[in-house]
Amino acid sequence: MPSHPSQPAAVEIVGVSKFFGSTRALHDVTLRAHAGRIHAVTGENGAGKSTLMKLLAGVFQPDAGELRLDGRPLRLRSPADARAAGVSTVFQEPTVLPNLTVAENVLLGHEPQKAAMLDRAAMRSAAVAAMQRVGLNLDPDGPCAALSIAEQQMLEIAKGVSRDARIFIFDEPTAPLNRAEVDALEVLLRQLRASGKVILYISHRLDEVFRFCDDVTVLKDGRWVTTQASASLDADALIACMVGRPMNALFPTFAEKDSAETVLEMRHLRLTANGPAVRFALRRGEIVGLAGLEGQGQREIVRCMAGLRRPAQSDVLKRRRDGTLAPLLPEAGVAAAVVQGVALVPDDRKAEGLFLDLSIHDNLSLGLLRGMALMRLARREPEFIKRIVQRLLIRTRDASLPVATLSGGNQQKVMLGRWLVAGVDTLLIEQPTRGVDVGAKAQIYELLHEYCAEGGTALVVSSELPELIGLCHRIFVIRAGELVAERPAKSCTEEGLLALALERPRCVAERATTVGSPDEA
Repeated sequence: MPSHPSQPAAVEIVGVSKFFGSTRALHDVTLRAHAGRIHAVTGENGAGKSTLMKLLAGVFQPDAGELRLDGRPLRLRSPADARAAGVSTVFQEPTVLPNLTVAENVLLGHEPQKAAMLDRAAMRSAAVAAMQRVGLNLDPDGPCAALSIAEQQMLEIAKGVSRDARIFIFDEPTAPLNRAEVDALEVLLRQLRASGKVILYISHRLDEVFRFCDDVTVLKDGRWVTTQASASLDADALIACMVGRPMNALFPTFAEKDSAETVLEMRHLRLTANGPAVRFALRRGEIVGLAGLEGQGQREIVRCMAGLRRPAQSDVLKRRRDGTLAPLLPEAGVAAAVVQGVALVPDDRKAEGLFLDLSIHDNLSLGLLRGMALMRLARREPEFIKRIVQRLLIRTRDASLPVATLSGGNQQKVMLGRWLVAGVDTLLIEQPTRGVDVGAKAQIYELLHEYCAEGGTALVVSSELPELIGLCHRIFVIRAGELVAERPAKSCTEEGLLALALERPRCVAERATTVGSPDEA
């Protein structure tokens, strides 16, 4: 255990084990967290992080071991017991109730009262104060049904703050947040730490562990691996604790594709009538990244190409199976793009990518329907789907289980697998490893390189610059809907890409709309 100030741990989880039927989710795990420190809990999917935190949140009870608060046994039989003990949990999946107002959600369960009635004025005031602490500006009387995923997540954090809890548990809180919202969360975390709170922070994102956290505990296969001060570790050492290999082994090696055949020509695409024209070419067998700050048009570009969004103007050519180039018409819609071999892997896999109530098998089998007429009998090829599950290394005991039962990494593999089943040759991928642990990331990177080695092409949007640098052959930088630079990924650095995204040197600006054009390709 790391050295700490002289005071004893405020929260102790001592020798706990947890079983679900015959499956052992936790085995003899011990964790000690101190007041005024941010303690990361990390590991691969299935390592037991969320299960451990749900013991402290009162969702589960341990089968062995005990919880302690200030050295005294803590018995939590329900989430209500946990809240009464001063535990506030921000779960990975928002639990905002859409039929209630913003203020009602923030103060749910501890509403202020006046003369045995709800004190609406006090409720609004308290909700606004809590939201201000997390940098959220919403109408307290507004309905929650229309909130975005990011707004719901920030509202979840405001709910925890409103309780003035002593122990805060954050379970992957930044997964749907943009850069400004993450910055606001960092300010809040530091405020909570300065006020002496105990903060337990679950995250797959290594940069957040080092940026936010004082201590880090690593779990693997339900067992404790190590607890150390984050300052004593680097990314390589932390990954080695989590998965048994260094960071540089996450990305597969690949050959350059300078002479490869062009499979898609973006002659010009305008997101708005007066916006810049984007021009580039994609080559067979390569992975190309779209880099830039959040909201600069990367997502809109790929969604236009996928037929999910209508551009103001477009002239895009796609190479057909017979080798000729034919127009790819974004206005024709998603189905037409898929028939031509272009498919989107969206960033929100649960809302847009998967049918959560359907089985793993059925989600994958949807790829077999590509190009089929509506009145045709749907194809069912169970052995083929079984081989795909094995190839993708999807961790499940039964492909007939709902896809909602899978971890985030395995759900991401199902989305990729659907298009492998469909046989498309161009993948447009938004945030390929969002909410995915480092072990599953390495598997997804390997799958994408296998796909491209077999003749596929991928265009990737990611907010993680190291991911683009390690994964891609080339990187395009987008700024305000304009392609301002193209670079070989092997020559890129995070600092260099950020400089291109933030500034526009004259030499880059002069060629901004022609860089990466078919002629140059």
